[in-house]
Amino acid sequence: MLKKHDIVELFTRLQHHNPHPTTELVYQTPFELLIAVILSAQATDVSVNKATAQLYPIANTPEAILALGVDGLKNYIKTIGLYNAKAENIIKTCQRLISDHQSQVPSTRAELEALAGVGRKTANVVLNTAFGQPTIAVDTHIFRVANRLGLAKSDSVEGVEQQLLKKVPKQFTLDAHHWLILHGRYVCTARSPKCSQCLVADLCQYKNKTPQ
Repeated sequence: MLKKHDIVELFTRLQHHNPHPTTELVYQTPFELLIAVILSAQATDVSVNKATAQLYPIANTPEAILALGVDGLKNYIKTIGLYNAKAENIIKTCQRLISDHQSQVPSTRAELEALAGVGRKTANVVLNTAFGQPTIAVDTHIFRVANRLGLAKSDSVEGVEQQLLKKVPKQFTLDAHHWLILHGRYVCTARSPKCSQCLVADLCQYKNKTPQ
């Protein structure tokens, strides 16, 4: 596991390289972000952005999406995996937002996780990106990167999340999710990680580094 001074150095380098990281999902409002994150489960951000580029000019509020209905919504998101279940969940979420939250996206974990299709990871993304809360949403990229680097050592997503929240210095917590996911997406890939291009290769504790 990385020591405290190495963790500070790691995030200092990531911050210097990308001072203002953010999600690659395209959105303008917390509601648009929420829907995009629900759609992104087991799908790429690119595929979600293509779908929402068609959907949001037509419907980007709970009322407008609810008016489309399940079948109408499916027409816009059918290129995304699991679109049938996602359409059902999004319609239920829109109904709940209208009835319980005055059509606004709530800013607490409990209220977010009460929405259809919203689990802990989705709630963490919305809390962090839309509301600026220091959460760390652990997806497959962050799970892999954290274990490889030595930031965490756990076989469970929640275990990695709790270790990251404990070990990432507070000054980096707000952006840590974005730095780690981008690092996993473009550098520390699942197969053949680009170790020769890695900013933190000398700190990384992964034993099977890709030879230069």
